[in-house]
Amino acid sequence: MAHTIVSEVCEGIADCVDACPVACIDQGNGKNTKGTDFYVINFDTCIDCGICLQVCPVEGAILAEERPDLQKVS
Repeated sequence: MAHTIVSEVCEGIADCVDACPVACIDQGNGKNTKGTDFYVINFDTCIDCGICLQVCPVEGAILAEERPDLQKVS
């Protein structure tokens, strides 16, 4: 099961983008309600390695489950 970036919690730091071994994380369109950039995980490409979760400095921004309802469409 893929991981999920919670769009409204993400602060656009992008440590996850550099760390992802399969390049499944893309920048979302626009800003979230916090006014920051945000990123999204492509569920079809994610290999569930958990590296994004390990490197993200924002608590609660990435979940170890597939929750499309919490991730804006990119």
